[in-house]
Amino acid sequence: MGDMVRVPSLVGERCILRALGPDDAPSLQRHADNEAVWRNLFEGFPRPYTLVDAQGWCGEGCREPSMGYVWGIVVGDAVVGCVSVRPDKGWMRCNAEVGYWIGEPYWRRGATSEALALVTQWAWQNLLEVTRLYAPIFAWNEGSQAVARKCGYTKEADLPRSAIKAGRVIDRVQWAIYRPLSTTC
Repeated sequence: MGDMVRVPSLVGERCILRALGPDDAPSLQRHADNEAVWRNLFEGFPRPYTLVDAQGWCGEGCREPSMGYVWGIVVGDAVVGCVSVRPDKGWMRCNAEVGYWIGEPYWRRGATSEALALVTQWAWQNLLEVTRLYAPIFAWNEGSQAVARKCGYTKEADLPRSAIKAGRVIDRVQWAIYRPLSTTC
């Protein structure tokens, strides 16, 4: 195992992004253990999402180098979701995948869009080799697509039959944003 990944706190008007800690596990578990949230997350996301799952994630799980940079989305005093940036490796290292989710009571309140905007800005300032951030999203997830659109991401592609969720092959769409090119040569 390499060095643990650390993230800085990022402050917005609707939310604060910060590293997760053991005390965040109960709140994270409460918001993650929701079928509507689970339905839109990758196949390996646990269902039910137990306190033990949350404790593992809030401990060292989210700081593993393979996870990239993971922030808890804090609204009020509670962690209500997560946002991440995971740089690709090798010859694809100019790309990084972004991912995000938030508890259902916080849908359509602007916190997720603000979290993605904060992380996008952070990535441009700190991940100097990254020229493209991309978000693969389940095709049925209009809410996550709206978040990407609001943050300046554009739809790059339809990805038919490109993932498995709950034992079914499903379609995804890919949204991306590109680092502005320098105007000097």
